[in-house]
Parts: sequence; C-alpha cells; structure tokens
Amino acid sequence: MITRRDVFQAIADPVRRDIILKIAAEPLNLNSVAESFDISRQAVSKHMQILTECGLVEITQKGRERYCQAKMEKLDEVSDWVAQSKQLWINRFEKLDQYLTEIKTNNNDK
Repeated sequence: MITRRDVFQAIADPVRRDIILKIAAEPLNLNSVAESFDISRQAVSKHMQILTECGLVEITQKGRERYCQAKMEKLDEVSDWVAQSKQLWINRFEKLDQYLTEIKTNNNDK
C-alpha cells in the first residue's frame, strides 16, 4: 500500500517546519541541514524524505553535494485552506451574532 503524503503532514511536525524555514532562506546541502538539528542524521533524512514526497523540498545534485531548496509555493495549499476555514467560521459567528441580537431584541420587546 502506497502512503500518499500531503503538505499538511509535512508541516505537522515542528522539525520539518524548522527545516523548511532554514532552507527557505537559502539552499543548503544535506550535511548543513543535519548539523542544524540535535537529532540523528537518519531522523533528518526521514524528515527530508517526507518533505520531498510532499513537494515542499527539492534536492538537486551539484558535484558530490546534494542541495535542498524549499518550494514555498506548495504552502499555498495550506494558506488557501486556512482562508476558506476562516471564512466559514466568520460566517458562522456572524449568524450566531445575528441570532443573539434577535433573541435580545425579542426579550426586550416583552
């Protein structure tokens, strides 16, 4: 069974979020990324695998080094979802506010 990963899985982990921020500033080789974290290189490698599967990181070979580059446009999926969810909740709270105002008005009329 193939596990399909998405951007939300990628950003669910704080280490992966930190990796994305670190390489968003500039492409780094895998060793530089691994040295930035107090976890095993194997753990960093697993995080990088998830990030590449989700399309948030691209790894390119330059000579003997492998460089990681963030693909921040993939985060648009997250920001779009947040915007839709925010609008949904705004609408719900506006309806609740209208309902509470209506109840208050009806109680004052009695």
